[in-house]
Amino acid sequence: MLLRAIKKAHQDEEGHALPLLGALVAAAGVVVLAIGAANDSGPTAIAGGIIGAVGILAELVLNHMFVDWELFRRTEK
Repeated sequence: MLLRAIKKAHQDEEGHALPLLGALVAAAGVVVLAIGAANDSGPTAIAGGIIGAVGILAELVLNHMFVDWELFRRTEK
């Protein structure tokens, strides 16, 4: 059911729904980073930074795959 909802949102938003997943992962990583920094916990802050970076990279890759490539495909026609 969740997968079906994501596919429908992806189609309705012309490919902009999947990059949101990467942004949500990045947001979660930044929250963990902030918690680790506030509690003076090095491993938690490091883990949050890594999760945030992976989320940002995932958002960029997903945006390029599902938005930019589709745009380029349309303009080449």
